[in-house]
Amino acid sequence: MTNNSEGDASVRPFRIDIPQADLDDLRERLGRVRLPDSIPGTEWEMGVPVDYLSELAEYWRTTYDWRVWEKRLNELPQFTTTIDGQNIHFLHVRSPEPDATPLVLTHGWPGSFLEFLQVIGPLSDPRAHGGDPADAFHLVIPSLPGYGFSGPVTERGWDPTRVARAWAQLMARLGYERYGAQGGDWGSFVSQALGHVDADHVIGVHVNFLTTDPTGAPGELDDVSPEDKAKLELNLRIRAEGSAYFALQASRPQTIGFALADSPAGQLAWIAEKFKEWIDPNGGTVDRDHMLTNITLYWLTNTAASSARFYYEVTHPANRPQQSADPVGARPERSPTPLGVAVFPYDALPIRALAERSANVVHWTEFDRGGHFAAMEQPELLVGDIRTFFRELTH
Repeated sequence: MTNNSEGDASVRPFRIDIPQADLDDLRERLGRVRLPDSIPGTEWEMGVPVDYLSELAEYWRTTYDWRVWEKRLNELPQFTTTIDGQNIHFLHVRSPEPDATPLVLTHGWPGSFLEFLQVIGPLSDPRAHGGDPADAFHLVIPSLPGYGFSGPVTERGWDPTRVARAWAQLMARLGYERYGAQGGDWGSFVSQALGHVDADHVIGVHVNFLTTDPTGAPGELDDVSPEDKAKLELNLRIRAEGSAYFALQASRPQTIGFALADSPAGQLAWIAEKFKEWIDPNGGTVDRDHMLTNITLYWLTNTAASSARFYYEVTHPANRPQQSADPVGARPERSPTPLGVAVFPYDALPIRALAERSANVVHWTEFDRGGHFAAMEQPELLVGDIRTFFRELTH
């Protein structure tokens, strides 16, 4: 299904059809899991508890059904195309409303295009979901290069800016002259980069994740409120405790790739930990089978290493002849594209005063609940904020 030949601009229908042998192999490996020891009385402070992982792995082996989800996913229109030498997988959900606004949705790590399943219907067909048909979107939902069915990548250099250029080409290939962009996690970086590289065609960028780390310039925080300074300190404390995954994937993605590619229990723990840590602890939930489908996608496509290398590309621009990386926390030249920000309290806490120095912030919403996986945890809130932001730009 993959065609990496240069010059091939075709858009090819795609259908998921995982060989049964791959599913049997996964179950066999889960049946032979060797668990580490643990210190009695410890819970999540050292990482994933053994009891939690043991129960989840057994559920994955004996109860979870990939075929149910594969059938559900194949009801969505999926395609592949070749851009910049890379196979790109994407959903393309056309709205029944002819005047709908085109919108490209971009996921991050440890997510996938599966993050957006609960928002596809309300965004593409608001009339059928109690909304205003004027708020409808034609949806393009790509898999990042190196992730899922867009993996693996075969060369260096796939950072957010290069992905953004590919997305611009994808939207043009699909016939969209004017469109919006939305994303969280790495999808936020890609969406913001898209507002830079294709500013003539991007009407606005909406994100539900934004980093506004200080650059260290003298006087930079003089006009930042005490409340916002407290948010900065909280961000630093959370990052100090929970960024081991980032350091490892940004420095030795190939090494961790061996463990994740060979052990489904390792892959399970690596991602399930983030779903535990990054969702709203006060009642935030993500459906277990939905999470396992996301993890199974990483396993079946063997993209643990290639997705991890995205971190290396972002943090090692000097290793490439042409620098195009976007270091986390750095603020590029101010973008003219309107930016809308949805802030969920159990995620990164951006500072508007800092954001406005490098972005044309025209919309800012702070919610009282929700975490990192907004499209899965709080789909109604996210959909509502996306509608509000783009309504202001298009109506």
